[in-house]
Amino acid sequence: MGSLRQCSRSACARRAMATLTYVYADSTAVLGPLATYAEPHTYDLCAVHAERLTVPRGWEVVRLTLPDAAPEHNSDDLLALADAVREAAAEPVEAPPVGPRGTKAPMEPPIGVSGPRRGHLRILPEP
Repeated sequence: MGSLRQCSRSACARRAMATLTYVYADSTAVLGPLATYAEPHTYDLCAVHAERLTVPRGWEVVRLTLPDAAPEHNSDDLLALADAVREAAAEPVEAPPVGPRGTKAPMEPPIGVSGPRRGHLRILPEP
Protein backbone atom coordinates (compact mmCIF):
# COMPACT_ATOMS: atom_id res chain seq x y z
CA MET A 1 0.00 0.00 0.00
CA GLY A 2 1.36 3.40 -0.90
CA SER A 3 2.20 6.04 1.62
CA LEU A 4 0.01 9.04 2.27
CA ARG A 5 2.57 10.66 4.57
CA GLN A 6 3.83 14.14 3.82
CA CYS A 7 7.30 15.59 4.04
CA SER A 8 8.32 16.47 7.61
CA ARG A 9 9.79 19.83 6.57
CA SER A 10 7.59 22.74 7.59
CA ALA A 11 5.43 24.26 4.84
CA CYS A 12 6.15 21.35 2.48
CA ALA A 13 3.04 19.53 1.29
CA ARG A 14 4.77 17.06 -1.04
CA ARG A 15 4.51 13.30 -0.61
CA ALA A 16 7.27 11.69 1.45
CA MET A 17 9.72 9.50 -0.49
CA ALA A 18 12.51 8.85 2.02
CA THR A 19 13.09 8.45 5.74
CA LEU A 20 15.94 10.21 7.54
CA THR A 21 17.31 8.69 10.74
CA TYR A 22 20.11 10.10 12.88
CA VAL A 23 22.59 7.82 14.65
CA TYR A 24 23.97 10.23 17.20
CA ALA A 25 26.53 7.79 18.67
CA ASP A 26 28.23 7.48 15.26
CA SER A 27 27.57 11.05 14.04
CA THR A 28 25.80 9.57 11.05
CA ALA A 29 22.61 10.44 9.17
CA VAL A 30 20.99 7.58 7.25
CA LEU A 31 18.69 8.47 4.34
CA GLY A 32 16.82 5.51 2.92
CA PRO A 33 13.53 4.44 1.39
CA LEU A 34 10.35 5.49 3.15
CA ALA A 35 9.87 3.43 6.30
CA THR A 36 6.78 1.25 6.51
CA TYR A 37 5.60 3.01 9.66
CA ALA A 38 6.14 6.56 10.91
CA GLU A 39 8.42 6.27 13.93
CA PRO A 40 9.43 8.82 16.52
CA HIS A 41 12.85 10.40 15.97
CA THR A 42 12.74 9.82 12.21
CA TYR A 43 11.86 12.31 9.50
CA ASP A 44 9.98 11.63 6.28
CA LEU A 45 11.30 13.71 3.40
CA CYS A 46 10.08 14.41 -0.13
CA ALA A 47 12.43 13.86 -3.08
CA VAL A 48 13.45 17.54 -3.19
CA HIS A 49 14.40 17.75 0.49
CA ALA A 50 16.07 14.33 0.44
CA GLU A 51 18.28 15.48 -2.45
CA ARG A 52 19.23 18.76 -0.71
CA LEU A 53 19.96 17.14 2.67
CA THR A 54 22.95 18.56 4.53
CA VAL A 55 24.30 17.44 7.90
CA PRO A 56 26.48 19.12 10.52
CA ARG A 57 30.20 19.36 9.87
CA GLY A 58 31.98 16.15 10.83
CA TRP A 59 28.91 13.98 10.31
CA GLU A 60 28.66 11.27 7.67
CA VAL A 61 25.65 10.70 5.39
CA VAL A 62 24.74 7.18 4.36
CA ARG A 63 22.43 7.35 1.34
CA LEU A 64 20.61 4.14 0.56
CA THR A 65 19.02 3.62 -2.85
CA LEU A 66 15.74 5.51 -3.09
CA PRO A 67 12.85 4.54 -5.38
CA ASP A 68 12.39 6.59 -8.56
CA ALA A 69 8.73 7.26 -7.79
CA ALA A 70 6.45 7.10 -4.81
CA PRO A 71 4.70 3.77 -4.38
CA GLU A 72 1.26 3.83 -5.93
CA HIS A 73 -1.82 3.37 -3.80
CA ASN A 74 -3.14 -0.17 -4.22
CA SER A 75 -6.81 -0.58 -3.38
CA ASP A 76 -6.38 -4.39 -3.19
CA ASP A 77 -4.32 -3.96 -0.02
CA LEU A 78 -7.02 -1.83 1.59
CA LEU A 79 -9.73 -4.30 0.60
CA ALA A 80 -7.74 -7.22 2.01
CA LEU A 81 -7.24 -5.33 5.28
CA ALA A 82 -10.94 -4.44 5.49
CA ASP A 83 -11.90 -8.08 4.83
CA ALA A 84 -9.54 -9.29 7.56
CA VAL A 85 -11.02 -6.84 10.06
CA ARG A 86 -14.58 -7.92 9.14
CA GLU A 87 -13.67 -11.59 9.55
CA ALA A 88 -12.09 -10.99 12.94
CA ALA A 89 -15.13 -9.04 14.11
CA ALA A 90 -17.52 -11.74 12.90
CA GLU A 91 -15.82 -14.57 14.80
CA PRO A 92 -17.69 -15.38 18.01
CA VAL A 93 -15.68 -14.91 21.16
CA GLU A 94 -16.13 -17.73 23.63
CA ALA A 95 -16.08 -16.88 27.31
CA PRO A 96 -13.60 -18.91 29.35
CA PRO A 97 -15.29 -21.66 31.36
CA VAL A 98 -13.42 -20.76 34.53
CA GLY A 99 -14.88 -18.12 36.88
CA PRO A 100 -13.07 -15.88 39.36
CA ARG A 101 -10.34 -17.47 41.44
CA GLY A 102 -10.51 -20.76 39.60
CA THR A 103 -14.16 -21.59 40.34
CA LYS A 104 -16.14 -23.39 37.68
CA ALA A 105 -19.31 -21.31 38.19
CA PRO A 106 -19.80 -18.23 36.01
CA MET A 107 -19.48 -14.88 37.70
CA GLU A 108 -22.80 -13.50 38.91
CA PRO A 109 -23.68 -9.86 38.25
CA PRO A 110 -23.89 -7.54 41.27
CA ILE A 111 -27.22 -7.23 43.07
CA GLY A 112 -29.60 -4.89 41.28
CA VAL A 113 -28.05 -5.42 37.84
CA SER A 114 -29.96 -7.46 35.33
CA GLY A 115 -29.14 -8.57 31.81
CA PRO A 116 -25.92 -9.76 30.24
CA ARG A 117 -22.71 -8.05 31.16
CA ARG A 118 -21.30 -6.23 28.15
CA GLY A 119 -17.95 -5.04 29.43
CA HIS A 120 -16.03 -3.92 32.44
CA LEU A 121 -18.19 -0.81 32.90
CA ARG A 122 -21.85 -0.88 33.77
CA ILE A 123 -24.59 1.44 35.01
CA LEU A 124 -26.10 0.68 38.40
CA PRO A 125 -29.67 1.76 39.14
CA GLU A 126 -30.09 4.31 41.92
CA PRO A 127 -31.40 2.81 45.21
